[in-house]
Amino acid sequence: MIIKRQSRMSGKWHECEMPITDTQAEDYLSGALIQDAFPNLSDSQREFILTGITPTEWAKTFGKHVEQGAEDYKPCEAPALNRTPITTGRS
Repeated sequence: MIIKRQSRMSGKWHECEMPITDTQAEDYLSGALIQDAFPNLSDSQREFILTGITPTEWAKTFGKHVEQGAEDYKPCEAPALNRTPITTGRS
């Protein structure tokens, strides 16, 4: 699923392909805690959903931090995808 968020840090819009289901998204939008709704996502992926902050923005601001599995997670660094994005209504 494509998630589109505006970074609270830079104000830039980013789109990311996330390995989440419609049911997980509905649970989150209905009030489930992010770690309960998306247990399969990394900390960086959940941070993106919450704040729109990409791993690169985080590293530039707070210094490089690579969590386990994060080295394979780079979808937010790509330019906007040519698909219909889903924008989360939670902030």
